[in-house]
Amino acid sequence: MRLQQYETELERRDVKVVVVSFEAGFLARAYIEDTGLRWTVLVDIKRELYTAYDMLKAGFWDIWGPPTWWAYLKEIAHGRLPRKSRGDISQRGGDVLIDPEGIVRFHHVSKGPGDRPSVRSILAALDRETGL
Repeated sequence: MRLQQYETELERRDVKVVVVSFEAGFLARAYIEDTGLRWTVLVDIKRELYTAYDMLKAGFWDIWGPPTWWAYLKEIAHGRLPRKSRGDISQRGGDVLIDPEGIVRFHHVSKGPGDRPSVRSILAALDRETGL
């Protein structure tokens, strides 16, 4: 499931979601429109946040290996066709939970497009940290 499908759960936990992108202008707007994103988007053209959180470039097999194909097959099974990327496909992404005091409570650097923690595991990490 996608993070956006857990919006109610996130609001209940008073979680603020911020999406970071290295793409600006048309590509950023296209992503927002394609995904129906309603959260704040920060544009990091210089990729300073990516560097700070050790989200460096992915290798060929990270991008095109079996986990990516498996992720694409799952998307297709749910009726969502993968779209051709218009940006830098070698840029790693990830998930970072930062508490109100600025302490990183969860940090996952994706090895490739198919390597993302489940939303449930992110929520479980959040619950462990906040005692919910």
